[in-house]
Amino acid sequence: MAREQRRLAAIVSSDLAGYSRLMAEDESGTLAALKAARREVVDPSIAQHGGRIVKTTGDGLLLEFASAVDAVRSTIETQLAMAAFNADRPKERRLDFRIGVNVGDIIIDDDDIFGDGVNVAARLQEIAKPGGVCLSDFVHQEVRGRINAKFDDLGELRVKNIARPVRAWAVRIDAQSASIPPRPASDQAPMGERASRPSLAILSFDHMGGDADTEALCKGLSEDLITALSRFRWMRVTSRVSSVAYGSALPDVRQVASELGVRYVLEGSVRRVAKRVRINAQLIDASSGSHVWARRYDREIADPFDLQDEVIRDVVGGVEYALWHVLVRGEGKPPDPNVSPLRAAGWHITQVTAEDARAAIMCSQRALVANSRSVAAYQYTALAYSVLMRCGWSVDFVADAAAGLEATRQATRLSPGDALSHGLLAYALCDIGDAKNSIEAARRALELDSNSVQALGPVALTTSFVGDPHEALKLMERVLDLAPAHYGRSNFVSITALVHWKLRNVARAVALADEGADLQRDSLLGPLVQAVTLVGAGRLDDARAALTRARALRPDLSPAIVRGVVPFADPADRAAVLDALRQAGLDSA
Repeated sequence: MAREQRRLAAIVSSDLAGYSRLMAEDESGTLAALKAARREVVDPSIAQHGGRIVKTTGDGLLLEFASAVDAVRSTIETQLAMAAFNADRPKERRLDFRIGVNVGDIIIDDDDIFGDGVNVAARLQEIAKPGGVCLSDFVHQEVRGRINAKFDDLGELRVKNIARPVRAWAVRIDAQSASIPPRPASDQAPMGERASRPSLAILSFDHMGGDADTEALCKGLSEDLITALSRFRWMRVTSRVSSVAYGSALPDVRQVASELGVRYVLEGSVRRVAKRVRINAQLIDASSGSHVWARRYDREIADPFDLQDEVIRDVVGGVEYALWHVLVRGEGKPPDPNVSPLRAAGWHITQVTAEDARAAIMCSQRALVANSRSVAAYQYTALAYSVLMRCGWSVDFVADAAAGLEATRQATRLSPGDALSHGLLAYALCDIGDAKNSIEAARRALELDSNSVQALGPVALTTSFVGDPHEALKLMERVLDLAPAHYGRSNFVSITALVHWKLRNVARAVALADEGADLQRDSLLGPLVQAVTLVGAGRLDDARAALTRARALRPDLSPAIVRGVVPFADPADRAAVLDALRQAGLDSA
């Protein structure tokens, strides 16, 4: 008989007060508003604080968090943000959630959870007032003094189907609770990983002339950016309640950062003249005043919503990669893997050498010893194996492909809503030749988040090998546009060259192959792609010279190694690559 799986967790139970009445009065409107609240407020807060949606039941949610502090922080921020969400809604159409939080031993059955701890959370939710949060006594003891909130003792209560009295506490939800101080060292994740999360405030975009529509665009940009960037669990984004207090006039960035307890500030402006609009956005490191990232958009206004969506996509993608790169690169020196193994793994990934890829795997394993549920550690493991294979540094392509696939499966199991995990799963499935499931995983990654450069990267690479070449070029162009200095640029450029070669764009393919090879001279991929594209251009002498460079990097070069480096799914594509390389002098053995 299989052993019962149990663990201690913070459980959150939530429902919508008056749901039946709201549905009876306006079913379509209620569902649309509830979906908007989930998309704009609830789900981003859950993701930001490391929560997991166990299941949904119409108007209800059952959530699991690793700590009581994360759970309560998320619920307070959700209720504060819902107050803002409801501000313009008629009183009788407000969406008011009731939330209960408990800590207890849970039983895991597939993706569901059961146990007395879950039942208590559900009863606390029933006690909570609309728009309120009710805590068990154990949760109150855990969070008291660790978050900036006050509590009202509700005493010991008799609740349905629970034999013993339950002592409960109500959280006072007010504006002061929006400013939640950093957790103390004793409450940080193992080995100091949480302490290194970049912190970001997004200010209202400055309205520099125009009409009410321009002002609405400014507001929409700021609010949507807060929602979109809050989905990234590895960064901390201040709530809308905190950021909106500064209005649309551009304040002193260092003052904002100091008051909100963040290091980075994203600000911008919108200027409209007739039918044209100019939008500027810049990410500033408040500690130095330097610009980390900046972008300008000059557009004709046709559909304001389409324009807003385009800017949001670009800003989210650019800011996400810029902050992640700052996080893992730090001061430019490798972090101590004994103190911060995840940051060390990320740092080694960005170096793109054989030694660093193997070091990244070791650092990720160290992180997993400390926390066997670390999604990031599994992701870095998969990334490292893909680097070893794509650059031709693998000593056993079959074993490395299997190890990378297992890491991605663990990541998607632990975090099924994570776009990067699904993108890496797609790429790993591509390496073992499972084209059908690879395409499906890539599609799922884009459904979850089509803005993240981190997720777009493996999806673009996957599509190049197993999908439509025209779509692959669009994805590659987007990745390199949003992150022109991407650590994997060499591989992206070389594989883009192969896609152009497939499409018979020979001149473009040769030019990109040369660029990719120059960017990473110790990678086998570069000279192999050069040789293939040069054969296509009829430059056999140059192709032979490129293959000679490839052999210098890998004296045991063979068709099997080529297939490991260039994992095209279509047998015709694989045969065409090998045929071109044989014309350049590759042995058939």
